[in-house]
Amino acid sequence: MVKIEVLGTGCSKCNILAKNVEKAVKEMEIEAEVVKVESLQDLMNRGVMMIPALYINGEERAVGRAPSVEEIKELLK
Repeated sequence: MVKIEVLGTGCSKCNILAKNVEKAVKEMEIEAEVVKVESLQDLMNRGVMMIPALYINGEERAVGRAPSVEEIKELLK
């Protein structure tokens, strides 16, 4: 199972990223645990300086932007 984390405070870009992740997972029909991390303390503990951020299996894959559904699919391959 893939662990996908969407890190952000709930801003519009963060919400877009979360929706794009959900759509990519659904379209790819993969098993994934999607977690939203919104706590400022958690973001600081992870060293996230720009939001939104996308982590896949603990690895930073995108920061400061919301990748498209197609780009997220590529990252998940």
